[in-house]
Amino acid sequence: MLSENDLCNYYDLATAPGESQRHLAGRDDRFDYLKDGDVIRKLLDFQNARESHITFFIPLIHCASCIWLLENLHKLHDGVVSGRVDFLRKKVQVKFDHHKVTLRDLVLLLSRIGYEPSISLSDMEQKTVRVTDRRLIYKLAVAGFCFGNMMFFSLPEYFSEAELLGEGFKGLFNYLNVLLALPVFFYSASDYYRSAWYALKNKVVNMDVPIVLGIIALFFFSLYEIFLVGNEGYMDTLGGLLFFLLLGKLYQQKTYDTLSFDRDYKSYFPIAVTKLAQEREEVVPVTKLEVGDRIRIRNEELIPADSILIEGKAHIDYSFVTGEEVPVAKRPGEVIYAGGRQKGEALTLTVQKSPSQGYLTGLWNNKAFEKEKVHSLETLANRISGKFTFTILAIALAGLVYWGVNDLAYGVKVFASVLIIACPCALAMSTPFTLGNTLRIFGAGKFYLKNAQVIERLAQIDTVVFDKTGTLTDPARASVSYEGEPLTDVTKSIVKSLVSKSIHPLSNRINAWLEGIAEASVSEVEEIKGKGLKGVYANQEFRLGSAAFCGVDPLSSMVEGNQVYLAVEGTKLGVFVIQSGLRQGIEETVKAISKDRVVHFLSGDKDHERENLHRKFGGEIVMNFDQSPAQKLAYLRSLEAEGHKALMVGDGLNDAGALKEAHVGVALTARATGFTPASDGIMDADTIVQLPDFLAFAKVSRQIVKASFGLSFAYNVVGVSFAVQGLVSPVFCAILMPLSSISVVLFTTLATNYLAYKKGIKHNIF
Repeated sequence: MLSENDLCNYYDLATAPGESQRHLAGRDDRFDYLKDGDVIRKLLDFQNARESHITFFIPLIHCASCIWLLENLHKLHDGVVSGRVDFLRKKVQVKFDHHKVTLRDLVLLLSRIGYEPSISLSDMEQKTVRVTDRRLIYKLAVAGFCFGNMMFFSLPEYFSEAELLGEGFKGLFNYLNVLLALPVFFYSASDYYRSAWYALKNKVVNMDVPIVLGIIALFFFSLYEIFLVGNEGYMDTLGGLLFFLLLGKLYQQKTYDTLSFDRDYKSYFPIAVTKLAQEREEVVPVTKLEVGDRIRIRNEELIPADSILIEGKAHIDYSFVTGEEVPVAKRPGEVIYAGGRQKGEALTLTVQKSPSQGYLTGLWNNKAFEKEKVHSLETLANRISGKFTFTILAIALAGLVYWGVNDLAYGVKVFASVLIIACPCALAMSTPFTLGNTLRIFGAGKFYLKNAQVIERLAQIDTVVFDKTGTLTDPARASVSYEGEPLTDVTKSIVKSLVSKSIHPLSNRINAWLEGIAEASVSEVEEIKGKGLKGVYANQEFRLGSAAFCGVDPLSSMVEGNQVYLAVEGTKLGVFVIQSGLRQGIEETVKAISKDRVVHFLSGDKDHERENLHRKFGGEIVMNFDQSPAQKLAYLRSLEAEGHKALMVGDGLNDAGALKEAHVGVALTARATGFTPASDGIMDADTIVQLPDFLAFAKVSRQIVKASFGLSFAYNVVGVSFAVQGLVSPVFCAILMPLSSISVVLFTTLATNYLAYKKGIKHNIF
């Protein structure tokens, strides 16, 4: 199959990482249960008229070639759209055209190429326990056994007692050392050879290349010394070198798994949902939803679990899943998949499958919403690492030539020591560990960022743009008054029905003001972004929103507060005047930010509050009112065009375009069901007062990365200067190399935790 599809270079990447397929011949019927419709529905993440998505757990994923082959499944079958591997969790998400390939055939395809998925219908959410790479342990055990015995045979040489053995025993011990060195050289060091060969084949020099050169130099020079010159060679040194290198590799792997910053921060992500219990609404974490629960989903809210539509007209935006923002109409009785967003009236759903928080938050990183990547510290580290390796090779060769002229053995020792002690890996590890820990600290502080690159962009911010309603203001602190024709019980019920189907801050405030009022049966409810709500009751159209949307004359601009008009068939009934209550502490927050950044306010409201806001926040704030969603987007584009790095903070309802256009877009929310995939971060509404600290800490994180660069360079300068003089042995260098990486990890971890604690973002150092 691989040969027919021109994928045989798969075997160039690693040594047969798949599973032998001979014993599977004639067993294709074992996947016949995947023809059952109920089984398929339980397994699929998503399905539309053309495409299905599924995530498999594949325990056999373990190397770069596994990733390469599984992400090229589309070349093996034209029914496969794409494959994306999560190497750390050993999972692969496959998107396939179910008209061209069935789920059973897809699983059969994976099985035939050596990657049979582990499918469990009984517990789809069961967590897989990560186990240490056994091959690494086997190689470490072989190296340790051989090294111990080689040291035993070489012991007389170290104590100058070799003459007591006699020439026969001395030669025998040297030959035994050669035999013991063979499994070390050919088996224990095989991962280094494979990595170096793959890098060179791709015209790249990675950090394993100098290590491999050092290993080869020691092995073949020792053969020359033992068989041609009659000396003892350096086989014991070679054994010790591989043993300590592999021990350091195992320890680094354990350290990384323990810290696991950038993998687990999403567990802080608080997706909530409105659950219906005996017609009473309660907001619960998505993790507490169970199959059979009834939930209510309002306009712009996220579907948290695969569910069946019971009531309401569903127009589901699956842009989270597919990247395409085209609403799909659903009728009662149809399945609605997790990750979609409702566009329109409120829905009542019954949960069909237990929700997966990991799946939902993973959708947030859909590549369709990624911003253009800029040069980052990580790419800088990779560029430095490449040049660093060439520099080390040049120094090692110079040391070999300089010392080898008079003493070849000493020159080889210097050559190997320089190659092994130099460690660009510490340089490469500093960025992901620092930014990963910062992600975790931000998450613990209820500020959830999409990925580590957002931290680097946050550190560059010079302009902060705030949406006003729901961001600077707190709906819970606002006061509501009504002017106009007296509201009858029926009218109140109609308004209640309209506002209960919206998550806009002003709708929420009116909804709270009408607490205790029963909802009327209003049909065709629709929310128009930036304008208002409309619905039909008793064959009459009721509108609630701006004066222009309702088709009525506005109140005097002298009236302070947000004005929400109520009209029926174009006739004004009255207006709700909502006096905005500023969030507690927001004045000090904005003043702190404006000390070293330009602050802008954007609002869809009229400018009746301009003077009051200037009085509260200061005259240097740039304020813009009566801004439509399109105007907000254009405003952010103009800032970016002028060279500003703008942070946009909004509620994600009427400013989704602005959030996507900004250098960094942050959606502020008290309920994490209404966020937009275009945002780079989500902030709990109560956390906004810590925004200056978060911005400052993003800069601190970059400084920690740069400091760790300096620490890594200092280690290498000192280490190489000793090694090039022959003052340290290759075995000692092998011990120091992993220690340098571990020291960088500890430094970045302790530094970020301590500085976050000092700034009040983190409440304890560990």
